[in-house]
Amino acid sequence: MATAAQVSLETYLTTSYERDPDYVDGVLEERTGGEYDHNVVQRAIMIWFYLRGREWRIRSIQEQRTRVGSTRVRIPDVCVFPLDVPIEQVFTKPQLIAIEVLSPEDRHSRIEARMRNFREFGVANIWVVDPETRGGVGFERRELGAEGALCGGGLADLSFAAGVVSEDR
Repeated sequence: MATAAQVSLETYLTTSYERDPDYVDGVLEERTGGEYDHNVVQRAIMIWFYLRGREWRIRSIQEQRTRVGSTRVRIPDVCVFPLDVPIEQVFTKPQLIAIEVLSPEDRHSRIEARMRNFREFGVANIWVVDPETRGGVGFERRELGAEGALCGGGLADLSFAAGVVSEDR
């Protein structure tokens, strides 16, 4: 999925792409997604958090560039962050939740690398959601192994989004 050409971080950050890729150590990595089921679940999660934003003092945003390291920019499908965190065009502070919605072409190694980057950046909660089952796995920072291996975690109850999602099925 990665292209071979090296790109500087400055070039990446000042370039518009049709579908924003991740930036990993000078290489642009295509992101998966764009299928109907993926988009419906992503939208449902966004709406659910948006409707609770004022009460919970949070914001949610889709596909936000997040600088997870000096040579890495990842773009989670959905980010949730506290209202008191200053808005940045490219996030440089960890969000409360980084959410990845799986696509048919996703591989475990790709998802694990993304989750490891979010964990190392300090994201407190990471969710991986399967649009087919409308379920997923949620990890808190303490449940991610010190060596970067995934451990623990549990099925996230995503029934909160069922009302929004079911109308599109």
